[in-house]
Amino acid sequence: MRQKRPSRTLGPGHDEFWAWCAKGELRVQKCEGCGKLLWPVLKACDACGGGAMHFERMSGRAKVVSWASFYQDYYRGILPVPYDTILVELEEGPLMISNPDGFAESEIELGMPVTVRFLPCEDDAGAFELPVFARA
Repeated sequence: MRQKRPSRTLGPGHDEFWAWCAKGELRVQKCEGCGKLLWPVLKACDACGGGAMHFERMSGRAKVVSWASFYQDYYRGILPVPYDTILVELEEGPLMISNPDGFAESEIELGMPVTVRFLPCEDDAGAFELPVFARA
């Protein structure tokens, strides 16, 4: 059963990210000019201004660098409150906000190793695979 989630961002670049997630691959943009890994999706590199980019496959390994629990119902019942979020640093460098998978806020430790998993979800645009992070 797919979890209902708030609507994700779609459009140029974003659609390609979600297509890779549907294949079970976590990928982020890489600037072809300077080689910087870019997250979130951008139209131009924030380091060199270049617009030529491709999606580079990430290992899926990361570590937790911060976390927060939300008690306000920002999504009007779509996500039950409270819900936890984590900020992870991918092994390759980019930071990504996500949800913990299989562990609660009380179990999170700074630097905790995690690995990506894909959670079957749906939003107003349809079915998609959401990258979340479980204990490594």
